[in-house]
Amino acid sequence: MRILLVEDEPELARWLSGTLARHAGFVVEWANDGVIAEKRLQMEDFDAIVLDLGLPGLDGHGLLAKLRARDDRTPVLILTARDSLTERVSTLHEGADDFLPKPFNVAELEARLVALIRRSRGREHPRLACGPLTFDAAAQKFLLGSQVLALSPREHAVLRALIQRSGEPVTKQQILDRVFSDDQDVGPDAIEVLIHRLRKRLGDTGVQIVTLRGLGYCLEPA
Repeated sequence: MRILLVEDEPELARWLSGTLARHAGFVVEWANDGVIAEKRLQMEDFDAIVLDLGLPGLDGHGLLAKLRARDDRTPVLILTARDSLTERVSTLHEGADDFLPKPFNVAELEARLVALIRRSRGREHPRLACGPLTFDAAAQKFLLGSQVLALSPREHAVLRALIQRSGEPVTKQQILDRVFSDDQDVGPDAIEVLIHRLRKRLGDTGVQIVTLRGLGYCLEPA
């Protein structure tokens, strides 16, 4: 899952980005300014936003207002030291989806983000399951029925990107951006190899990766 962290405290941002990546498998992109964050959100796709309110350039309230004004429904979790009832109520009315005051527990933040993303995708079409294949976010494992699917770390990362968008095409570039943005050794050719390996591992399991010419790859029930 790809998260945009909008936070102007560098030490907190670096620590939180690394922690979410290690413990929850999130790909975390960081913006330290509301104006920069706004530009990125106009051009890039994120599963959720972790937003501080006290930002330079454009504060959190302003950024949230711009998002909702253009009907951008990306889930937003407010992470701030401003822990007053009035602040919570006002930000929720402005369009925030959740509110977590500083200091916070990382495990709670992870759980809240996963819940927000799951809700945003609709209960009738959960994106963390496709046919018999499911992804256990807590254990960071793929299951076919009740059996764990053995995958290499890179195969796991690519399949996670696909199951998060099951039923929809995902381009090679989106996989690179969402999964391997910091890995210089992974390029479009490597994605093709990983997709080939995943197809062999999935075999006749009831779920398949389909190539949609000009659009990308799509994970769907066989």
